[in-house]
Amino acid sequence: MHKDAVHAGQAAYTPFTLSLYDKAVLGVSCRWLWRCPASRLLGHYQANITDNHLDVGVGSGYFLDKVRFPSSSPRLALMDLNTDSLAFCARRVARYQPDVLQRNVLTPIDFDGPRFDSLAMNLLFHCLPGSLPEKAVALDHLLPLLNPGARVFGATLLQGDVSRSLPAKGLMSLYNAKGIFSNRNDSVVALHEALASRLDEVHVEVQGCAGLFHGRVRKTLP
Repeated sequence: MHKDAVHAGQAAYTPFTLSLYDKAVLGVSCRWLWRCPASRLLGHYQANITDNHLDVGVGSGYFLDKVRFPSSSPRLALMDLNTDSLAFCARRVARYQPDVLQRNVLTPIDFDGPRFDSLAMNLLFHCLPGSLPEKAVALDHLLPLLNPGARVFGATLLQGDVSRSLPAKGLMSLYNAKGIFSNRNDSVVALHEALASRLDEVHVEVQGCAGLFHGRVRKTLP
């Protein structure tokens, strides 16, 4: 996969755009265009997060800042390719003293620490290049970092078999043309298949243009 395509999906996250992210992306785009409000995504976090958590594709850190962890001193690790996103999020959740890991999830991940009990991949897949079967390789690289039975959850924006308004179609087409998104062929079926081939107890729910998913790491990894 071309290096430029790998970086294009995260290059839009600069200190300036991150300062606007909560209002512009979560407050406007998610609610009015993608029809999956931030409150719904936060509820999904709340239902699945543990106090031994790895967050991949951290964005502005909004959900980690707002969610209630099961304990007051969780173990938290942040993973992203974009150093601006990592720094922005780390400052926002500094009270948890997070570990910060700059990694490309589409390549094997160098990590030798204790495993995690939950993994969030929120609004990440649609920013990765390639088809869902191709970019689901990220899961193959991340699952070895998790304990058996760990929760895997997140959300991604879909196209093929979900209802989208004309403005949503237009903005999604623009983002795909610019390389910010790569989800032209992403569907509920493809998402479920990619997850179910790797996880147990997989569930995918459509909310607007988004597919909210969760599953559990198998007791015996391949």
